Amino acid sequence: MNNIGLSGAAMTGVASKVAVIGSGISGAVCASILAKNGVSVTIFESARGPGGRMSQRRENSEDGRELVFDHGAPYFSVNPSNLEVQNLVTDWESRGLVAEWKEKFGSFDFRSKMFATIDEEGSNKKYVGVPGMNSICRALCSEPGVESRFGVGIGKLDWLEDDDSWSLTNMDGENVGHFNGVVTSDKSTFSSRFTHVTGKPPPIDLNSVSEMALQMKEIPASPRFALMLAFEQPLSSIPTKGLSFKNSEILSWAFCDSSKPGRSTTSERWVLHSTAEYAQLIISQMGLQKLTGAVLAKVADELFREFESTGLDISQPFFKKAHRWGGAFPATSVAGDEKCLWIGKRRLAICGDFCVMPNVEGAMSSAIAASAKFVKVLSTL
Repeated sequence: MNNIGLSGAAMTGVASKVAVIGSGISGAVCASILAKNGVSVTIFESARGPGGRMSQRRENSEDGRELVFDHGAPYFSVNPSNLEVQNLVTDWESRGLVAEWKEKFGSFDFRSKMFATIDEEGSNKKYVGVPGMNSICRALCSEPGVESRFGVGIGKLDWLEDDDSWSLTNMDGENVGHFNGVVTSDKSTFSSRFTHVTGKPPPIDLNSVSEMALQMKEIPASPRFALMLAFEQPLSSIPTKGLSFKNSEILSWAFCDSSKPGRSTTSERWVLHSTAEYAQLIISQMGLQKLTGAVLAKVADELFREFESTGLDISQPFFKKAHRWGGAFPATSVAGDEKCLWIGKRRLAICGDFCVMPNVEGAMSSAIAASAKFVKVLSTL
C-alpha cells in the first residue's frame, strides 16, 4: 500500500538519502513511508534490535526454559477517527503483523480489595504485534529501501552548510554517512539524559537549531519499572487478562502476556508496571546509571509483594525479574497540531509520542506527519 497517510508530492527519484535515528514504532513507521515514496533510508539504532518501548525481551529460567515478554507497551488502541493510523493498522492486519487481543480487562481497587470494573470482551479494540510487539517494527525496518544498522548509536549530527547535508558520526567518532535529511525519533539525541547515561554531550546541539531549542530543551519523562513473571499454572483467581490498579503507590497495571494471540502457552507469563512515583523514588536513590542485580532483585520483590497483597490467589512464579524504563514515557507533548517538529531549511524532523500523545497511536501520528514533510520537500531536490 503506497503513500499510506501521506499528502503531498510523490518522490521523483531515489537519490535522496534520509537517516532515521531510533527504530521504535515512530522511527520505523517514518522510515517505511519514506522508503515507499522512493527515499533511501538508513535507520541507526543503538540497541541490538528494533522496537523501542515495543521491544520484546527474551529471558531464560533457571531450568533453561526460554521465556519471551512484551515488557514495554502491552498493546495499542486507535481512535476510529484517526484514519491515517487506522489505515496503517489495517494494512498490518492483512500482513499478519498485528491481531486484535480479545480478552476481558478491568480495574482493581487496592483499598476495597475488589474489582472496580470489568470490561466486556472486545469492548475496546486492543491490538498486539504477532508473534511479539516488536514484530511490527522488525518488519518495517526490513522493507525494501530501508537499511537498518542495529548496535550503532549516533554520537554527533553536524549540519554542513556548504554541502547542504548532514554528517553523522557514531559513538566512537567514526563517520557513518552523509544524508539529505535526518529524522530523530529518539529524544535522548537532544536531552541531558544522553549525557547522564554516556558522559558525552547530546548529538544535536540545541544552540545550532534555535527554532527548536525552547520546545526541546528538556522533555519531562516518567520512569517505570517492569516486572516479568512466569507461572507454572494459570492465575485462575484473576477474572481478567489485564487490570489497572487504583489506590496503589507501587503498581500501575498488570497484563497476562501469554494470553495474547500468537504467544507460547507453555507457561503463564505476566508483565506488571510500577507507578511513576515508585520508579522515581528508586531512581532518585540510585541515579540513571545501570542498576545492580541486587537493586533490581529488590525492586522485583517489592513489586511482587504488592501484587500478592491484592488478596487474590497469586502462586509463586518460577521466574521473576525487573527491568527499568528510565525515561521512555513522556509526560508532555511538544508539537501541537503539527504533530512533529520540523526545520525545513535543514531538513530535520523530530517525531515521537512526545510530540503528540504518550502512546503508540501518538507515535504513529507523529511519524506520518514527519514523513509528509520530507516527501514534500525532497521531491523538489
